[in-house]
Amino acid sequence: MQAGTQARKYRLQGAGLDLALPYLMLAPGLTIVLGVLVYPLWDGLRASAKAYRYGSPVADVGLQNYLRLWSDAQFLNSLWVTVKFVALSVSFEAVLGFALALFCLHEFRGIRLLRTVLIIPMVVTPVVVAIVFRLIYASDAGMLTALSEAMGGGAVQILGNPLNAFIGLVVLDVWEWTPLMFLILLAGLQSLPHEPFEAARVDGAGAWRVFADLTFPMMRPVLAVAIVLRTIDAFGTFDQVFVLTRGGPGEATRLISIYGYDTAFKFQQTGYAAALFVTIGLVVLALAFSAIRLLRRVDAS
Repeated sequence: MQAGTQARKYRLQGAGLDLALPYLMLAPGLTIVLGVLVYPLWDGLRASAKAYRYGSPVADVGLQNYLRLWSDAQFLNSLWVTVKFVALSVSFEAVLGFALALFCLHEFRGIRLLRTVLIIPMVVTPVVVAIVFRLIYASDAGMLTALSEAMGGGAVQILGNPLNAFIGLVVLDVWEWTPLMFLILLAGLQSLPHEPFEAARVDGAGAWRVFADLTFPMMRPVLAVAIVLRTIDAFGTFDQVFVLTRGGPGEATRLISIYGYDTAFKFQQTGYAAALFVTIGLVVLALAFSAIRLLRRVDAS
């Protein structure tokens, strides 16, 4: 009797360990998430409700920092510049990435080497990319100026002209991150079923009709995911701009990340900068949720 009771006790202890083991395995990762993501977010929310002087909180201001944002002309301008930058960059990256993915979907000699070469820009450190493009854009000894002078022209002004600097920043971002779109869309194309395309070829459908009626509709969910991911990432672009233009000339390339950095570290307005980044984070989160809802509607239809 006593032996049976002891055996049942051991079984219960083993069952309890089995139930707790998954949570014990998750504990280290959960601790890291709480320390790296949740705590900084909470600290940012707390800081956004305070006024700081020389890095130390001096007063609680509630929502005043958030209300001040929408009357700040510099914030609104940097937000507009960021929206233009994200819209142009992601649009070009989506189109070019889709075109490259369609081209590289076919198997021919050297295709593996070509796919490897196409993803090289994405794996280069953003700071290094910005330094290289700064050397290319330099008006005194840059590559563009050298080519222009070799053809009888003069110095090419990229970083010294507001419009050219903005276009140059978009070109840099498109060059660096089109490979990400390319990889996502190529994986999506390779996962499509073959039967509808074979049936379309039997029916005599041309390449454009196959793309319009089959490829693009079936790729819309993958394309939407790629655009959402890249849009969220593009809103946080900082390294390239900081190295290439630091927001200049004037405010032509002053993205919201650069303005937030200047506000926090150059002007020491910690609470206001925290409110700025919390607001932008909520805006990006709202865009992500809207895109997910749109994606679900597309799947349902």
